Amino acid sequence: MGNRTIRVTDVTLRDGMHAVRHQFSVEDARAIAGALDRTGVAIIEATHGDGLGGSSVQYGFSKETEEDYLRAVCETVRNSKVAALLLPGIGTVEHMKRAADTGIQVIRVATHCTEADISEQHIGEARKMGLETVGFLMMSHMVPAGVLVEEAKKMASYGAQTVYVVDSAGAMLMGEVREKVTALREALPDEVEVGFHAHNNLGVSVANSLAAVEAGATRIDASLAGLGAGAGNTPLEVFAAVAEKAGIDTGVRLYPAMDAAEDVVRPRMARPVQTDRVSLTMGYAGVYSSFLLHAFRAAEQFGVDARDILVELGKRKVVGGQEDMIVDVAVELAKRKEVGAAGR
Repeated sequence: MGNRTIRVTDVTLRDGMHAVRHQFSVEDARAIAGALDRTGVAIIEATHGDGLGGSSVQYGFSKETEEDYLRAVCETVRNSKVAALLLPGIGTVEHMKRAADTGIQVIRVATHCTEADISEQHIGEARKMGLETVGFLMMSHMVPAGVLVEEAKKMASYGAQTVYVVDSAGAMLMGEVREKVTALREALPDEVEVGFHAHNNLGVSVANSLAAVEAGATRIDASLAGLGAGAGNTPLEVFAAVAEKAGIDTGVRLYPAMDAAEDVVRPRMARPVQTDRVSLTMGYAGVYSSFLLHAFRAAEQFGVDARDILVELGKRKVVGGQEDMIVDVAVELAKRKEVGAAGR
């Protein structure tokens, strides 16, 4: 592949929040941010798992206030930039301004892969504020490459300096990653970078991230020990090792990344992040990775199989923001189960 240089965004303190029910403390944030800063990773993303303004009944309450959490990270790092995620409809321009006051330098504005138009105001305001601005097209497996290109062009026209293909469900295989990243790279202006965000629900996050770089992506997301929703994200330490062997310069120091994963993050995991039967079903069914814990709870409450919930959600093409559908589906499955039992 030969001497390619990319920038890595670590999402342990944002996507990883899903895996710990948003319960990292300020002290946890400082410890993880400090360890990440020592790895040399370009950008550290830190917010509630569902972005700015996500702490709520709907998405789960954070242990700390948003400002305290972000300020702790910004005060700790010396070399990396700090990013926040914003989903229009959850986070507002006012949330973004308050985050900028804490010291963040990058904002990533995330929409469903067919709804880039709702990002216009947020991307425009972010550029006015001088923030490095990234567009994030979630659930990118749900639409053909041509549709994704049109949405990416919208984000670029609003001012996004990078646009991401986001495999929120961990449902893509390498061929699809290459196709979609290549399509964006060919369609967008040269100055607009292309990024890729993977989940490991099918066990191919590292391979997919490598395929994305081969196809022209210069921004890759990863997290320490893979901490993230579903079966987690591309593990930073694994990707750093693979990239080094492939001749890709990530700027990430391998041993410090290994140490940060092993000594700082794994002891703070509430549960192992792994490709178990439920997270595997997410990748298979193409369901949003942050649904994992919600599906577990609903399955337990209504006495049904979490896998059946996820497969049904996949059939209905449910997306992030429709978490209430998880309970609805669980109730329906429980009723079917009762009817079936009564008929025997």
